[in-house]
Amino acid sequence: MTDNRSEMYLPAKEYYKKRLQIQPILDSFERSKSEFPDNKHVRQRRAIDERSLHNRKVLVDIEKTEKLILEQEDTDNDFKITVKDMGPKVIRVPTLGSGGYNKVDIRGTYMLSNLLQEMALAQRLGHKVITIDMERLSENPVDRLIRMIRTEFWDGLIRKMDHMGIERIASDAKDRSTNVETIIYVPYNDLDAYDYYLSMSQEIPRLNLKVVKLPKEITPEYVKGLDKKFGLLTLAGQVGPDGSGKYGPNKRTYDPLPYVVPGGRFNEMYGWDSYFIALGLLIDGRVELAKNMVEHFLYEIEHYGKILNANRSYYLTRSQPPFLTDMVLKVYERLPKTQESKEWLRRALGSAIIEYRTVWMSAPRFDPATGLSCYHTTGIGMPPETEAAHYDHVIKPFADALSISISEYAEKYQSGEVVEPLLDEYFVHDRAVRESGHDTTYRLDKRCANLATVDLNSLLYKYEVDIANIILTQFDDNFVFEGVQETFDTWCNYSKKRKKCVNRYLWNPEKSMYFDYDIKQKCQSEYESVTTLWPLWSGMSSSEQTRLIVENALDKFVVEGGLVSGTLASRGEISLDRPNRQWDYPFGWAPHQIMAWYGLCKYNHHELAAKLAYRWLYTITKSFVDFHGVVPEKFDVVEMSHLVNVEYGNVGVDFKLVATEGFGWMNSSFEIGLQFVTRHMRRALGSLIPPDELFKSIGDGRPTSV
Repeated sequence: MTDNRSEMYLPAKEYYKKRLQIQPILDSFERSKSEFPDNKHVRQRRAIDERSLHNRKVLVDIEKTEKLILEQEDTDNDFKITVKDMGPKVIRVPTLGSGGYNKVDIRGTYMLSNLLQEMALAQRLGHKVITIDMERLSENPVDRLIRMIRTEFWDGLIRKMDHMGIERIASDAKDRSTNVETIIYVPYNDLDAYDYYLSMSQEIPRLNLKVVKLPKEITPEYVKGLDKKFGLLTLAGQVGPDGSGKYGPNKRTYDPLPYVVPGGRFNEMYGWDSYFIALGLLIDGRVELAKNMVEHFLYEIEHYGKILNANRSYYLTRSQPPFLTDMVLKVYERLPKTQESKEWLRRALGSAIIEYRTVWMSAPRFDPATGLSCYHTTGIGMPPETEAAHYDHVIKPFADALSISISEYAEKYQSGEVVEPLLDEYFVHDRAVRESGHDTTYRLDKRCANLATVDLNSLLYKYEVDIANIILTQFDDNFVFEGVQETFDTWCNYSKKRKKCVNRYLWNPEKSMYFDYDIKQKCQSEYESVTTLWPLWSGMSSSEQTRLIVENALDKFVVEGGLVSGTLASRGEISLDRPNRQWDYPFGWAPHQIMAWYGLCKYNHHELAAKLAYRWLYTITKSFVDFHGVVPEKFDVVEMSHLVNVEYGNVGVDFKLVATEGFGWMNSSFEIGLQFVTRHMRRALGSLIPPDELFKSIGDGRPTSV
């Protein structure tokens, strides 16, 4: 690519750096009325119209052009131009080279939506009139999406709990309390952070901050008492040497470390989201930011006893799927090989050992009878962060029995005035589902805390193998932690024992799949979940088990748009009383795709991984092109659509004019997926060739269903 062409695709803040000193050209954007005499006969136009591509610059009056596009093209009034809009899909704009005398057509959904997005980005930078390369508007969608992720989306998702960022972070769409204060909860022994936020509350009174020191022992009862006192939990900060500042007893500087949030209403640092986000950050060379997120996890283990669901007060009793050891290793690989890096690894390893033993191998999560672990939180009552009417269908029978309203019963139940063991049990499982990250699915409904799941035990096997290998390769099998000699053999034995238990309880040779095991009913679940591929990611599956899964089970989960969370048969019939759940068929999620790609490659199924990656990438790219640059939380992978009718909707789709965040792990999945596909596949992706059409042309012998 020449320097000239490189400049066409600079980030918006660089591309629009120069302000244009020219008068807007009146009537530049009038379209020929004779070309489209009757909008009634207009049909949906394809996203890209190649007739409009010219190597030239166009001159754009932002306010005037935006008004024209929205009035003429945005027929559903959502401030986006998509294939659903029924406008003519063409406007005329003046060329810069002609001084505005000549005009050129901008045609098709993709170019028009890109123009609207570019104008929005430029307007936010303070511009009123801009020039744009036509090739920027017709940019290969793969290249454009990568550029948006790297130059807009990640930056839009970065948060920092400092003076400048706290106001944005404090906003919590899940907070239904009437509390007008922004509460910040600080661990009892983090005196630097406590002084920092106390000082902030005094220096910026308009923030209405209230700083609360947590007790040394954070009990479930204490956390329940915070149900109407929602607040942020502090994370790690960069602390300076003694005497360098004004915070804490040693008068040190304190600077909160930035991190990346998933996006939308998820405006805090989440557990397993952060792992997948970090993978994308590392591909983009943002090593320090990924390292910061590990630091926050180490802080949470030290001060809150676990890696939290997220850093809000109502998550204090709940963890999420554990990925710490792999995350640490991925970051460590990118650090300079110095003693400082080795000490960082030593500290991270110690935290992982603490988390493994005190969270996942202790009550209530560990089941001694099977030797396996379950998701099982210590929270009490209804999770307070859910939508107001979320549990109405559960509470209604109990409220009806007492002839009181649902809201009145809920209040009495939460306060302890009403005791109902059946509801207690329901919420134990409901909270466990949320800890699993798969909230919600019929796979885990009303039984999650009793399930030794394939996913959790695959992750813990990976912990055991990772810790063993780190001890051996990085510390010469000489790692003393809290007075205990940790050895390679010890942790290898842990992994061997877990693998044996998994094979006994979770592996089903007749069905060539892994299934969750119910420790109370003492039987396997019959729900067919794509998490059967997680043992491939962790390396726990044998070569023979992997062969059986690939040959006999994988096709159950492969649909046109990627891997579906579970099978249609396992989900069952859907009705008004039994609605869709977002982690069931027909929905597909980034973590499941990513882990399948890595897992299949670990067993040398590279071609298969590439094809699955292409399916997912195509689904992302097609929506990005057809729907105004959208990058959502999840997809209906059967219909290959982000337009979903399911609980919680779809995060990442609610924006106007331009998307500036995407969604954390979806951004990463695009970056990661491109590492798996061939050059030919990448070119096909840019041309939006559907997966089955591409695979038939490749003629590699694999069934087109894969």
